[in-house]
Amino acid sequence: MSLDKNKRSGMNNISNDQIARIVKIWLCIGLFMVFMQVVIGGVTRLTGSGLSITKWDVVTGTIPPMSELAWEAEFELYKATPQYEMINDGMEMGSIFQGGTFKFIYFWEYLHRLWARTMGFVFVIPFFIFLARGMLSKALIKDLGIVILLAILVASMGWIMVASGLINRPWVNGYKLSMHLSLAFILAGYLLWTTFKVIQPSPKVIHNLMLKRLMIGFLVVLGLQIFLGGLMSGMKAGLQYPTWPDMNGKVVPNVVLNSGNWNVDNLVNYDSHGFTPALVQVLHRGSAYLLILLGFFYFFKSKKISENVIFDKANILWITMLVMQILLGIWTVISCRGSIPVGLGVAHQACALILLGTTLFVYYQLSSKRV
Repeated sequence: MSLDKNKRSGMNNISNDQIARIVKIWLCIGLFMVFMQVVIGGVTRLTGSGLSITKWDVVTGTIPPMSELAWEAEFELYKATPQYEMINDGMEMGSIFQGGTFKFIYFWEYLHRLWARTMGFVFVIPFFIFLARGMLSKALIKDLGIVILLAILVASMGWIMVASGLINRPWVNGYKLSMHLSLAFILAGYLLWTTFKVIQPSPKVIHNLMLKRLMIGFLVVLGLQIFLGGLMSGMKAGLQYPTWPDMNGKVVPNVVLNSGNWNVDNLVNYDSHGFTPALVQVLHRGSAYLLILLGFFYFFKSKKISENVIFDKANILWITMLVMQILLGIWTVISCRGSIPVGLGVAHQACALILLGTTLFVYYQLSSKRV
């Protein structure tokens, strides 16, 4: 009984400011881990590592192969996949530091899964501790519950994506990959919005309906752009047209203009026909131009409103990230000659997530409703 009293006494000695600080730090750590998971996922995808681990062992899969015999067993499982038979036949065991070897691709997929498991512990364990100590409001509990559900959905979609590349085809399905990526961005965005409400619970709201509508439009187009970016990556569409501003000398490739190519079969079996990858790149470029127009129109309109320092600085950071993202996109596509540049591709994806974050922060300053 005295031990319970001491625990309650210790809890009562924690001030509201201290509790808020602990929760804020925890949320920020979570945001960093989600960001890194997106980065690691980008490396995993662009190095072709995603299919190297053929089993979904939530518990036992935490431990990597610890002996040569265990490594051989994992390698034999990989050799039975279409990716090995069609693309990587003859691949050596190698080392985790040697690109193009089994241990190298296994390392990135293992790191991707391990980081996801670690995120689960970082989110769930403190969540229940804070909940038991009464350190979370009802609204925050609801938001964090949604975050956990989104994380489960992202992980489930990740396995569905991987499974799509273990039978009959050597790569994961591009549509499923894009859904997995989009869900990861939704998770990051929702967690970030939740963090905004904790760190800045009562901002000086900018009441301007036009700016708010412009930012909503920008967010919608940005969401479409992120989904199309996932398709670009999943279909390796950049390899077909590594030029800018034209697409191999054309504004719109002939394969897209040919009405005979607009059929369901070409959309589903995008690996066997150049129509869908070309269409995706046309749409990805088009939505990028639309983002530029919307972005700069909003920015110039917002410059006429100087309500507070936070809003002004948020707009400058946001437009800077938009310009960086566009430049990175151009640099990435013109570098796709023969292979997709891993470093640029990952940087482009990471910058997209930062752009989403800055966009949400700007919109947060414009939103007149707090939940």
